[in-house]
Amino acid sequence: MGPAFAEDAGALVGQPTPGAIGLQPAANALAHQAAAFHNDILMPIITVITLLVLGLLLWIVVRYRRAANPTPSKISHNTLLEVVWTGVPVLILVVIAIPSFRLLYAQYEDKPVDVTIKVTGHQWYWSYEYPDSNDLSFDSVMLTDDEAAKAGAPRLLGVDNNMVVPAGKRVKLIITAADVIHSWAMPSLKAKMDAVPGRLNQLQFQAPDKPGLYYGQCSELCGVRHGFMPIAMEVLPADKYADWLSQAKAKFAATPSANQYADAGALRVTQ
Repeated sequence: MGPAFAEDAGALVGQPTPGAIGLQPAANALAHQAAAFHNDILMPIITVITLLVLGLLLWIVVRYRRAANPTPSKISHNTLLEVVWTGVPVLILVVIAIPSFRLLYAQYEDKPVDVTIKVTGHQWYWSYEYPDSNDLSFDSVMLTDDEAAKAGAPRLLGVDNNMVVPAGKRVKLIITAADVIHSWAMPSLKAKMDAVPGRLNQLQFQAPDKPGLYYGQCSELCGVRHGFMPIAMEVLPADKYADWLSQAKAKFAATPSANQYADAGALRVTQ
């Protein structure tokens, strides 16, 4: 069976689909807007440009080969042609820019939020802190292959502690890093922001209405184990989210502060 488009029915939501091509299925309104921009605007324009350039190249190869054109033209300028090949790309860029700026504005629009989470990138795991919930904090480290298989989590994406958010609520992430530059990215939400040491960056997104697990990965080359730094976000209904908060406060109350894996945690991802 050949590859299928990731947006097709049957694709896994919130994680890559084996053998699929294209974008992950959109999980919120912004992701749908980004997918429409990609599929309905960018791809047709790119396809037309590619076919046009290919056609021109083939025409030049056939029409102006030595056998068909033994006496080459010495014309070096054509004013009309130069105006066209300068003006048309400008118009194309303007057509692309209008929806692109609209999408960019929507991605970084500042709105009232329901949940605030501080995200800290480490080599090579994430720490999450909930300042509105008595500074609840915990680390999130990738599971080994055996642990992932036992937990039923996808390989290289499952973690020991998921970041948890309530379904359908607006979430604000305050993102930073403790060592080098990382990047928190969730493809199904079209959410991405760099984590820079000594700097607080902000990212807002609408949590999916559908409960479940959504996965991403660090998207900034951050060292030898960059490929073993996944992001797992669990979306829960409001009542179950409240239950999780209560349980998490008790679970992590006796846990050492963030950086508990600073010395030994990197060894967990060697498998």
